[in-house]
Amino acid sequence: MEKYEIDGTPKTPTILFDINGGVLDIKGRSIPENSIEFYKPLVDALDKYSVATKSVTTVNIQLEYFNTSSSKCILDIFKKLESIHKSGSDVTINWHYEDDDEDMLEAGEDYQAIIGIPFKMVPVSE
Repeated sequence: MEKYEIDGTPKTPTILFDINGGVLDIKGRSIPENSIEFYKPLVDALDKYSVATKSVTTVNIQLEYFNTSSSKCILDIFKKLESIHKSGSDVTINWHYEDDDEDMLEAGEDYQAIIGIPFKMVPVSE
């Protein structure tokens, strides 16, 4: 398995996980009907990746909006990444947010406070 990819919809984000390159991108809106079911294949891909991680893992998150059930799944993904980080991969999370979206910045800061991985807050102009 070299890549894990889901095309985004108005309710779900685009997800591209380049396993060989150690890059995970999540972009768009996350308000799926069943967040656990939607994110489970990504969690499974991270489990497989954790067996043979790259020395550097880069995660780019650029969400316009996510609902409460998605926030729990995102936290689960970050916990998997934290375990990968503790096992020796240099994991960095780039949290992109629109520069006038204080709620999304605050959400990134909240995750950063919970997870032991370096976060970079990246403001994006609309």
